[in-house]
Amino acid sequence: MNLKTEWLSAARTEDIQRAADLLKNGGLVGLPTETVYGLAANALDGGVVKKIFLAKGRPQDNPLIVHVASVEQVAPLVQVFPAGAQALAKAYWPGPLTIILPKADCIPLETSAGLPTVAVRFPAHPAAQAVIRACGLPLAAPSGNLSGRPSPTTAQHMWHDMQGRIDAVLDGGPCEVGVESTVVTLAGERPRLLRPGGITLEQLQAVLGPVDVDEAVLNRLPEGETAASPGMKYKHYAPNARVIIIKGTSGQYAAYVNSHAAPGVAALCYKEEEPMLQVPCISYGGQGDDRALAHELFRALRAFDDDTGVKLVYARCPEPTGLGMAVYNRLIRAAGFEVLQL
Repeated sequence: MNLKTEWLSAARTEDIQRAADLLKNGGLVGLPTETVYGLAANALDGGVVKKIFLAKGRPQDNPLIVHVASVEQVAPLVQVFPAGAQALAKAYWPGPLTIILPKADCIPLETSAGLPTVAVRFPAHPAAQAVIRACGLPLAAPSGNLSGRPSPTTAQHMWHDMQGRIDAVLDGGPCEVGVESTVVTLAGERPRLLRPGGITLEQLQAVLGPVDVDEAVLNRLPEGETAASPGMKYKHYAPNARVIIIKGTSGQYAAYVNSHAAPGVAALCYKEEEPMLQVPCISYGGQGDDRALAHELFRALRAFDDDTGVKLVYARCPEPTGLGMAVYNRLIRAAGFEVLQL
């Protein structure tokens, strides 16, 4: 692929319209959202959606999320918009929440990865909303990274991965949340959390009552099982270096890492642990500050790639509760489920 990728600014009305025009004409555009940057295309055109998979190198059995700019845009995309979904939309839209429902016939199988359901989200970022309104289309938009790599939380990250592969990147500044949206399915008998994100399990339960947590949220998806949501099936979010998660106290973590210090070894740590470590390290927030950890996670993982000498990263991650569940979910996939309990 060798496209001339345009750099656009969300601060310019004409650039918002340029992004919309590209999308109306079958193009691919990187858009800012409050979670991560997304790679957007017309969700209703299966041929165009295929170009997303090609640009990302993404397996085609990995479903996409459809982005809208109003609650009213949802009804034509789904067979039914039940009371539970409406209550979630009222509570958390626009925001980092994706709801899965049985799909309408207008959603092509390329967008749903062959599933009978569609994932829908109303993003909070004003630039994403403006582009959706200007083009008049629902937009399929997975994270705008090469498949398997850390998701982009700045336009520069997306440019690094997608320059020459897509038509444009719209710069809307750094993303506020830093990890992808929460995904909950209401297409079964009971609500089920498929991917944790900026809306926590506890927030879902406050609206819906009991919510099941899919086994694949904190564990590897069983071999041969169909992924019902993005981010479930494959190793994701990984830097070039091998990542191993270390569980234990700060003292245990520091002692283990220091005893394994060697050329090419680095650490992803809490900021309080930096003075304790004898290897190159990148902190991504304070222990217990799950919001900061989520915001900084992908930036930190990408930063390890700036030093080509880093071959192994020992990583700390929070307990899988609240927003920490989203950080834990991303890190275990970045580590390919390599976890060491001290």
